[in-house]
Amino acid sequence: MTGKFARHDFASREELAAALTSVVAAQLDEAIERRGKAVLAVSGGSTPARFFKALSEAAVDWGKVVVTLVDERFVPETSPRSNAGLVKANLLQGKAALARFLPLATPLDDIAQAASTAEVGLRLLGLPLDVVVLGMGNDGHTASFFPDAEELEQLLDGRTPRLVSSVHAASAGEPRLTLTLPVIASARFLALHIEGEEKQATLERALSRGGKAPIRRVIDAAETPVEIFWAA
Repeated sequence: MTGKFARHDFASREELAAALTSVVAAQLDEAIERRGKAVLAVSGGSTPARFFKALSEAAVDWGKVVVTLVDERFVPETSPRSNAGLVKANLLQGKAALARFLPLATPLDDIAQAASTAEVGLRLLGLPLDVVVLGMGNDGHTASFFPDAEELEQLLDGRTPRLVSSVHAASAGEPRLTLTLPVIASARFLALHIEGEEKQATLERALSRGGKAPIRRVIDAAETPVEIFWAA
């Protein structure tokens, strides 16, 4: 098994959200103190809404924080499947309404052009990112590193010069945009937020000897130990 992770298990999802909020807020505070700003990249899906709502009320100097996405479906922000919509409705509220938001998907017809536009914005923010919070699917994907993605090996290439890439995978539904492995793996603080017994079993399989799921490859490539937050 890889040794580059630490497990934090909680009795309830509410306790997990509170603990993850505390840790992320502290990391953002540290970044602001160190360089005057902080960049936070978050994931979408059904898992993080409770965490987002808790984090939105954290006593962070949100006016100095930029929030972006780990990945995004190439859909309008008004779509119920939009991660940007999820973040705006749950995280960029309350105290966190002062944060600046950098979307990945822009209202363009061409997904490759949208990826290039997002990459320019990300380069202007500067790397490494201060905080990245990942999720994981039951197939072991994280970000939009789907096992059946046409671009999977390019996305997981630690030497790729690309920061943002388009993704096409039958299991993903819509085309997607995602941060590439080097961006995620170089984050100053990298967390994995998962909930439920099925995802715990998926993670254990990925971390077992011979595991090759995308989440395992991200954990192996991470420059700092990945902090895993789990609750049933």
